[in-house]
Amino acid sequence: MKVLVTVKRVIDPYVKVRVKSDGSGVETANVKMTMNPFCEIAVEQAVRMKEAGVVSEIVAVSIGAPQCQETLRTAMAMGVDRGILVETEVDVQPLAVAKVMKAIVAKESPKLVIMGKQAIDDDSNQSGQMLAALLGWPQAAFISKIEINGDNADVTREIDGGLEKIAIRLPAVVTADLRLNEPRYVTLPNIMKAKKKPLEVVKPDALGVDVAPRLTTLKVEEPAKRGAGVKVADVKELVAKLKNEAKII
Repeated sequence: MKVLVTVKRVIDPYVKVRVKSDGSGVETANVKMTMNPFCEIAVEQAVRMKEAGVVSEIVAVSIGAPQCQETLRTAMAMGVDRGILVETEVDVQPLAVAKVMKAIVAKESPKLVIMGKQAIDDDSNQSGQMLAALLGWPQAAFISKIEINGDNADVTREIDGGLEKIAIRLPAVVTADLRLNEPRYVTLPNIMKAKKKPLEVVKPDALGVDVAPRLTTLKVEEPAKRGAGVKVADVKELVAKLKNEAKII
């Protein structure tokens, strides 16, 4: 079966994020970028399923600026067969992502879509659920395990109370959680091979999708700096400060 995976280009999680001086967003100029960690887990899962003989083809999809081709090439170096870049300079929001992916699904006809549960830049955690709703497909979010059994997928989900095991019919949409797997390191030979793999570039208009933002960011500001700690002489003083100054008891 064919699997679609989504990959997003985000600021490297080990880079200190800086807010722009005008408060319009975070600074991305001259900042190291990488694949969203949850997308990386989704790619790894698709590759493992192909290695197990369950998947015949993996197609990675990214939406964004031309630089997203680098992210797609990384996915190909991990084992993805080909890539599709939906090129746009617009800040694509979750609903637009879902609409673009719906158009790609109609074009590619996969039996499974694997997405990261969220992107570490906006933390929206919405695109996978929206895509499943638009397609009318079953969905399983926050998965930590998946096994394909014919036209069904047995899935273990991470929920607040622990783990939930469900069976869903294919085709379906699933979103990868942290404990699904540990992505592999990309080797130099595979990086070189990835340069020769096909990468298609399309525009949102060609897919008949309007990606114009529906939400406007009014202001972005850094969290307030944490104040210095205070030493207290005894428990009585601590309780007094918590009650009178911090006002939490």
